[in-house]
Order: sequence, then C-alpha cells, then structure tokens
Amino acid sequence: METLYGVLDMLVLRTLLFGPLHGYAIARSIRDSSRDALNIEFGSLYPALKRLELRGWIAAKWETSERNRRAKVYRLTAEGRKQLLQEKSEWASFVEAVARIMKPTAGEADQ
Repeated sequence: METLYGVLDMLVLRTLLFGPLHGYAIARSIRDSSRDALNIEFGSLYPALKRLELRGWIAAKWETSERNRRAKVYRLTAEGRKQLLQEKSEWASFVEAVARIMKPTAGEADQ
C-alpha cells in the first residue's frame, strides 16, 4: 500500500513519540506497526525528516549506533508533540468523513 500524501509526517511524529530513533529504525517501526502494510521508502523518509527538522518538530543529533556506527538520531520536540496532536485530530476528522462517504446506502448492491 502506498502512503497517502501528507500522512508520512504524522506517522514519523507518532513513531518518535515513543523515543529517539535513527532513520532506518523509524521506517522499520512504521512497517512493523502497520503489519507490513506501509513500507516507507528512504527516498521519501529522509526528505520528510529534513522537513520536520526545519519546522522544529524534531531535532537530530549524530550518535553512535548499537552497531558502533555513526547514525543520525531523531527526537520529537515539544513543538512536534503539539503538531502531532493537531494532525491526529485532523486525521480523525478525515477518516470520519471518508467513512460517511463509503458507508453503503439503502438498496446499494455490494460491489
């Protein structure tokens, strides 16, 4: 399943809510949490991480990984937590609106 445009930022913020991670771990966490339904390509992830960092919603710092390699680790900022709350609210409204449209009407044949 392809990621809906505009949802990746929210997924990254939600993933970082649980603690700091490097890019590969963020992608793996999203894939695992979605039971393999969402596979975030690195060509999409890293520009999103840069965008979130520029907006002040995440902060990045070079650290030594568990494999003794340098890795850029991303953390959610206070502003990022506020943004996540706003995006979760907007997402819930969006899902509700789509559900209303997709709800079968009386006499509609199952197609």
